[in-house]
Amino acid sequence: MEIASIGTSALVSVAELAPLLGDESLLVIDCRFVLNEVDAGRDAYLEAHIPGARYAHLESELSGPPNSDCGRHPLPSPNHLCKLFGYLGIAPGIRVVVYDDSYGMVAARLWWMLRYMGHATVAVLDGGWQSWTAAGLEVTAGHETGRQRRFTGRPDSSRLMTVRDIDSATPLVDAREAARFRGEIEPIDPVAGHIPGALNHCWRDNLRESGTFLELSALRESFVRSLGQLPDHNTTHYCGSGVSACHNILAQVAAGLPEPRLYCGSWSEWCRVMIDAGPPTEAGTY
Repeated sequence: MEIASIGTSALVSVAELAPLLGDESLLVIDCRFVLNEVDAGRDAYLEAHIPGARYAHLESELSGPPNSDCGRHPLPSPNHLCKLFGYLGIAPGIRVVVYDDSYGMVAARLWWMLRYMGHATVAVLDGGWQSWTAAGLEVTAGHETGRQRRFTGRPDSSRLMTVRDIDSATPLVDAREAARFRGEIEPIDPVAGHIPGALNHCWRDNLRESGTFLELSALRESFVRSLGQLPDHNTTHYCGSGVSACHNILAQVAAGLPEPRLYCGSWSEWCRVMIDAGPPTEAGTY
């Protein structure tokens, strides 16, 4: 793969990325994060990472301040994102590859945010950190700094769905595990269940056992098994807090399908709004 090809595809393999390291027009960003150990991802980065990679923290950099009205990982303001992306070294002409150790679940959030802000030349490293180390490729330690640039992107609101916009006609897809979708368990939010009318396609259903993405035809078949049909541009993906839903958006794009929308507030916002509005009509499900 040539450097110019990075970003024109949603995914890039470790074999494609490795020979491109060191190119000044390529930027690699590490997004490793552990939900219940907020410093674990950064610590892992400092211990070892892909050479040249910068680090982006899910909660302090890729999310706005937690707010019960906006979910657990609210979308930061456009001004915040412009400053962050510029600090990381992103600007027109820069090809970005993002990775994590969660098989793309966190990295997909940054992939989506960059596209939302108008920077389309971004790809997710397929298989992430595990595939890189399994291939025996070079790693380095410590904090990396690089050239800061001026990021001038603008948000594309058509990629977003807000809680006010959701109605019975909105095709909704929930990216959480089936037990959480059914309301059998809820380890984080105050209420179990799902948004009425939503269908369930767990983000893990996009992956092989190895943690790499299914090939195009298999991705499409996986969506059809979950949804009864292929998702399209009218589809809105959500999850618990607008993170793993981006993995489903990434999978939809990787499958050659139209890019859908994200409901970033997701269940963590919806269930709190419904608590304020009144009791659920059915136990465990709004």
